[in-house]
Amino acid sequence: MVQYNSDVAAAEALNEAYKRLTSEISKVVIGQEETVRLLLTAIFCQGHCLLVGVPGLAKTLLIQTIAGALDLSFNRIQFTPDLMPSDILGSETLDQERRFKFIKGPVFANIILADEINRTPPKTQSALLEAMQEYAVTIAGQKYPLDRPFFVLATQNPIEQEGTYPLPEAQLDRFMFNVFLDYPSYQSELDIVKSTTSDQKYQVQKVLSGEDLLTFQHLVRRVPVVDNVVEYAVKLVHKTRPNTEMASPDANTYLEWGAGPRASQALILAAKCNALLNGKYSPDIEDVRAVAYPIIRHRIVRNFKAEAEGITVDQLIKRLL
Repeated sequence: MVQYNSDVAAAEALNEAYKRLTSEISKVVIGQEETVRLLLTAIFCQGHCLLVGVPGLAKTLLIQTIAGALDLSFNRIQFTPDLMPSDILGSETLDQERRFKFIKGPVFANIILADEINRTPPKTQSALLEAMQEYAVTIAGQKYPLDRPFFVLATQNPIEQEGTYPLPEAQLDRFMFNVFLDYPSYQSELDIVKSTTSDQKYQVQKVLSGEDLLTFQHLVRRVPVVDNVVEYAVKLVHKTRPNTEMASPDANTYLEWGAGPRASQALILAAKCNALLNGKYSPDIEDVRAVAYPIIRHRIVRNFKAEAEGITVDQLIKRLL
C-alpha cells in the first residue's frame, strides 16, 4: 500500500488524483460531471453504484471509461433473461484426472459492469448479493475471496419494463448510490455530436493503481467527523421512517417504508469523501446534503397515496432536507 507522510498529504494526493481522473474521463464522456463525481465517490468509499437512465445516455461508456482510467481488472456482464448464477460466479467442472476444479466466473475482477441488471430473474440477481456484501463467493460449500478493490457498477433502463425483474429491496440496499442520468444540456449535446461523428478517438490514460485506491479508501474512513454532522445524518434517515418517534409528517403521509441503518452509514462515508474531493479535511452538513439524494432515493418506498398524487421520491427527499 502507498505510504504518505501524513493524512493531510494523502488527502492532497486524493484531491489531485480526482482532478486527473475527471480530466481523463472528460476526454471521452462529455458533460455528466455530477454523475462522474458520484461514481468516483462510491469507488473511493468502497461502495457499489446503480445508474438509471434511458438508452443512449452513455451509461455503459461512462463505466468503461472509468475502468480504463483505473489500473484494475474489468469485466462486463450483459444481463439477459436466460443468464444463470453460474454464468456470473463460475462453476465446478471435471478435469482430465476426474477431479472437480473450480472455473472462476466474470465476477472475479476488480470492476464489474452489470449491464441492464433488471433484465435477469431474481435467482440470478441474488448471485451478486454475497459478492457485493462479503466480497466472497461460495460454490459447493467452498468460499472463494474476491480481489480487492471490488466494485459492482450496474445499469438499469427505467422505461421498457416488459420482461424485466425489479431489483428486490435487499439487493437495492447493497448499492451505495442510485444515480439518475438526465438528458445532456443543449451545449453538451452539441459537443457530443461533434466528437462522436468524427474519426478521432481519445485514449484514456491510467491514473490510479489498485494500491493507490486501497490507500485512499482507508484514508476516507480515517477522516474525522464532528458529532453534530453524524447526528444530522442519522436524524435525516430517522425522518424517513413512518410511524416512528422522529418521523416527518411527509413520511407518515406518503411513505410505506423508510431507510435503514445502511443509509446513515453511507451518508457519513460519502460526506467524508465529498469533503476530501472539495479540498476539506472534515465534512460538514452541506457535504451530507450533497450526497443525500442518491443514497436515500432507493431506500424508501412510497405508499399508494404518494403514487396517486404523483409525488416522487426526490420531491419527498427535498422536503426532508
